[in-house]
Amino acid sequence: MDSPLLEVWHGASASPFLPTIGKGTQFPVAFLLLLIGFTLTGAFTLNRSIINLPLLGIPASLAFAYVPVVPRLNMSQPTQDASGPPLFRAVTSSTRPLYQLLKAIGFTNKIHVEITPEGLRFGADHARVMQGAAHWNKNLFASYITNLPPAPANNDDDDAATDDPEPVSFQISLPAFLETLQIFGVADVAARQSRLDIDPLARGNPRLNNQHRTGGGGGHGSDAFSLQTLHGSSTTSSNGTCILSYPSDGGPFSIILDEAGVKTTCNLTTYLPETPEDIPFDVEDLSFKVIMQARYLLDALAEVGSISPERLTIAVSRKEPYLRFRTSGSHSGTGAPGVESTVDFKRGRDLLETFSVRAVDRAKGERRWSQTFKFDTIKAATEAMKIASKVSLRGDGQGVLSMQFMVEVEGAGGGGGGAGGGVPGGGVGLSFLDFRFVPYATDGDEESDTEGEGDDVDMGDV
Repeated sequence: MDSPLLEVWHGASASPFLPTIGKGTQFPVAFLLLLIGFTLTGAFTLNRSIINLPLLGIPASLAFAYVPVVPRLNMSQPTQDASGPPLFRAVTSSTRPLYQLLKAIGFTNKIHVEITPEGLRFGADHARVMQGAAHWNKNLFASYITNLPPAPANNDDDDAATDDPEPVSFQISLPAFLETLQIFGVADVAARQSRLDIDPLARGNPRLNNQHRTGGGGGHGSDAFSLQTLHGSSTTSSNGTCILSYPSDGGPFSIILDEAGVKTTCNLTTYLPETPEDIPFDVEDLSFKVIMQARYLLDALAEVGSISPERLTIAVSRKEPYLRFRTSGSHSGTGAPGVESTVDFKRGRDLLETFSVRAVDRAKGERRWSQTFKFDTIKAATEAMKIASKVSLRGDGQGVLSMQFMVEVEGAGGGGGGAGGGVPGGGVGLSFLDFRFVPYATDGDEESDTEGEGDDVDMGDV
């Protein structure tokens, strides 16, 4: 990306286009010119003379002639914005990783966008029972420039530094944003990721127990588990460029796609931020922590979801079964309950890289954590499981479930900060997807607390 064209983009960021006559004042200006033209024409008609020709006739003609020039002038003369350069501007040569990260939280229509010097954060919320967040680190871009306003001064400490920029936030339409990114050579990814049903999973993972079914639900037999990886083609090089910009607070979010000589400009309407409070998750009161390959979680959900369940129970215990996913469904046709699907995970570093249980179930006198969630909310994180390499499962004392996915992005370029430019990059970068889920309310309070630290098997973090 180190090219003269990139230097031109950097130079252009300091002189954004602005019309000479603002959009909101074009009509009053044109109306005033017409009024002057008609007035002078009438006066000249009533008193025609050689003297009145330069005094009334010529000004009237100029007033009429200038009316159609107003919109042309706005289209042809860029001027320096009084507020300075755009608040945000980034350039990338591939939108594939950006699209995949954003698609992973595509369970809502509007997303909250927060622009910081370190990158962009996208937040999605569904009925306050599920929240997802995707992060676009600045290293995903060849050029990343921010001109954010400084944070307001703290009245309690006048001497405190106020140079730290204040993040800019707004809301945009997620379907429109994804549709725009698809233009940039990712139509094949859109078709592949639009399928919600997961293909039957293949054979033979010796570290997983066989499926347990009761009630005549039928099963996949030995097709229980396979490794399904969609990340292999997650980054495809492109000869085009994509420019993202946010000129000013309240303005549109601009996306300029230039590929194969075709330039497409999309301006997405921004909305006032209406960010709900984050689902509370107490990291100081962790009941369990499990780190595993994301594809194992994907395979397990595909297996227990084959009976179209409504609820998913996740149980973690210090005794076998160590990690269990259990769903229950209804008989096809009759609708009568009685179909159950269970997947158990054995304890081993080749399967569960980290395993720690701290919660104590007083009713059973053992270290155990168990909560029931709506299956469709957990299933909404399937896209994240497809592109992630690892997942960290955590639960707190209130029963909230946290899933953090680590996504390896190939070919990530080193982005510049506030006034810096892109640094030619390569290699593999890391991005993260965060999800939080609220469980079903239980009948009465389950008496469980957190005691001790538990025994950990390799406390490596995602």
